[in-house]
Amino acid sequence: MKKTLIKYPYLTQDVEVYENDNGHKIVLAHKEGNMVSVSSWVKTGSINEDDNNNGISHFLEHLMFKGTHTHKVGEFDKILESKGAVVNAATWKDYTFYYVTLPKGENNKYFDLALDLHADMMMDPVFPSEELGAPFDINDSTVTDKRERHVVIEEIRMRKDQPWTKVYNICNYNMYSSHPYKRDVIGTPEIISQVTREDIDNYYRTFYTPENVTTIVVGDFNHEEVLEKIKEKFTFPNRIIKEKRINNIDTPIQETKYIETKANVQTSYAMFGWLGPKASELKDSICLDLISIIFGDGSSSRLQQDLIEKLPDKIFNMIGTEHYQFKDGNNFFIQANFKPEAKEQAIELLKKELSDLLENKITQEELLKSKKRIKSRFANEAETVSEIGENIGYYETVCGGLKLIEEYLNDLESITVEDLENTIRKYLSVNNAVISVLIPE
Repeated sequence: MKKTLIKYPYLTQDVEVYENDNGHKIVLAHKEGNMVSVSSWVKTGSINEDDNNNGISHFLEHLMFKGTHTHKVGEFDKILESKGAVVNAATWKDYTFYYVTLPKGENNKYFDLALDLHADMMMDPVFPSEELGAPFDINDSTVTDKRERHVVIEEIRMRKDQPWTKVYNICNYNMYSSHPYKRDVIGTPEIISQVTREDIDNYYRTFYTPENVTTIVVGDFNHEEVLEKIKEKFTFPNRIIKEKRINNIDTPIQETKYIETKANVQTSYAMFGWLGPKASELKDSICLDLISIIFGDGSSSRLQQDLIEKLPDKIFNMIGTEHYQFKDGNNFFIQANFKPEAKEQAIELLKKELSDLLENKITQEELLKSKKRIKSRFANEAETVSEIGENIGYYETVCGGLKLIEEYLNDLESITVEDLENTIRKYLSVNNAVISVLIPE
């Protein structure tokens, strides 16, 4: 096995990264204490979906908990939660991950059990038909099945009624021309109602392959024993080998795109969206993190101060920014909730605040304060085994490798006000923005 040592900030020992001959990565991180985290990150999400199977990654995540040939449905959660474990999973655009965090137990008894069960779930899910539910006509109102297919469809329908989901999905869809990121990760009722067990099984065997999986263990344990156990348990049987899919990366639009939608809402919502650098372009990504903090994160941010605290007329109820990082290009958003009658004024005020980022220069004080926030956040994420595991999984899966984490704090320290101004010019022009607005019917 190929072994690499990574100096992970705020940890007392180097993180060990092993790559098996089949491509499966195993990451072992030392963190003193009685808690341990076991997780596996799979390099698949909506990035590997199309118009015919959108939502299958998230649906599969649900079905992974429906038993194996060794453990019946419900046993996995029941056994681990009785030992004090937190068991969960998540699906996003670039990844799906599964984790168990729990006390090690006397003589590592609970830890060993968690490793066994986690490996069994990842390697041998059975997707029982009685748990999946039969495909059905989504327009047939007489179908009242409560199995997992219908649980996911109900989740989709509930999300459709959420204003922020509406305004985000419209903004996100219009930022892309062809990349799979344009689709909603959760999928559609029409697709989920028709997905077969064979579709699920084929998708699982195609994308849950050794080169797509990183298994991470964080805690205080014998590294050699755990490494051997993972190598033994993660066998990846009956996988389908296909040519790796490569998506064309969209370029930003060159003229502001405005989309206005009406819905049964009481207030109005706006979202400005931009395409950004790849997550692996570390310095540009950190610059956008800093800009997000200065511009719209927290009570001292510019948007909060200028448009909520100091504005004579109360127009905005909520305002802020988000920076989402993805393998094939990040997203930057301004989001605001405002009075419907002040729509034109609200949009113009947001545009003015954006231009003021360059005209009313970012100060050295703002830069230092935002750097301090990021350092504090980074240090806090090294306090628990679950957050360390999640950070490692993110870097391995989205950023292309854990090596970037060694460079993070040095790159952060080197960033100047001029770097931030250049990043704003490069990525955050109003001409490259998609503006999604949701107003009352």
